[in-house]
Amino acid sequence: MYFKKIFLAIAILGLIGLSIFSYYIYTSIFSANTSFSEKEKLVYVPTGANYQTVIDSLQPYIDDMESFDLVARKKGYASNIKAGRYSLKSGMNNNELVNALRRGNVPVKLTFNNQERLENLAGRIAVQIEADSTALIEAFKDEDFLAENDFTEAEALAMYIPNQYEFYWNTSAEEFRSKMKREYERFWTEEKIQKAEKIGLNPKEVSTIASIVHKETAKVDERPKVAGVYMNRYKNGWKLDADPTVIYAVKHETQKWDTIIKRVLYKDLELDSPYNTYKYKELPPGPIFMPDISAINAVLNYEDHKYFYFVADVQNFGYHKFAETLAQHNRNKQEYVRWINKQGVKR
Repeated sequence: MYFKKIFLAIAILGLIGLSIFSYYIYTSIFSANTSFSEKEKLVYVPTGANYQTVIDSLQPYIDDMESFDLVARKKGYASNIKAGRYSLKSGMNNNELVNALRRGNVPVKLTFNNQERLENLAGRIAVQIEADSTALIEAFKDEDFLAENDFTEAEALAMYIPNQYEFYWNTSAEEFRSKMKREYERFWTEEKIQKAEKIGLNPKEVSTIASIVHKETAKVDERPKVAGVYMNRYKNGWKLDADPTVIYAVKHETQKWDTIIKRVLYKDLELDSPYNTYKYKELPPGPIFMPDISAINAVLNYEDHKYFYFVADVQNFGYHKFAETLAQHNRNKQEYVRWINKQGVKR
């Protein structure tokens, strides 16, 4: 009888211990282990990160790291780290946290526009994905990649169509570049290519003229008219005489890309640069700026008119006055010159 009591006591203690252990395991797995006021916290796990790196990244957001560590190791996460951008929400339990880190890589809504050079583009992208600007610019300028896709380095900016795209944060520079090439091919549909051919241009040439149009006017509704001026000049064998190309040429020759030039001087027009369309009739070697989609469409659907000249309209800022003849244009230009002199703009 005595031994039965001892056995029963041991059995009861074992059940109590098992219950306590089971409760501990249950709470470790299913009890909330994050509590912050924000809707979500984003955690970044770099490529090649080890388990300790992940722990360090999670530390500010996890209430009980010991219980998280227990569940992570039991579920095999500690030896199967995946790089990426992950979303933590308040009230998540350890099971949900580990599952999120295993398969919840959150895409980045990546955007870019208005970049003057590949270097600027690389800097803009580098703050949105893991690849740094050095790796990106090397990928953009890779000679084999450019040659394989029939681009020169000067033309390469045309490959990147400004828009919003979805990428994973841990996208490499090469992966980003390759996807953008696919997006370029998707943008240039057969219909767009035929439109370009109809006006005597290829897609890269359209982008080059569009970059000038974009720089000339910020007014989207005016871009088809400005594009019409440049297409009139181009089709009639004129030099484009585009001020934005001269400004770009000055920066390109001096490599002073931060220079702000508000006024083109007569001496600038003599600069010997392939980007100077006052000196050379040919199109510049490539875009002088990243044209947005509205500028590209403005060239493809340029306004059919008889204007060959335009100058800033000082009575309707942001827009321009257009002229069919040089005499007409010179009158409009005099008004602009008087205004800019009055503003004291020397450069």
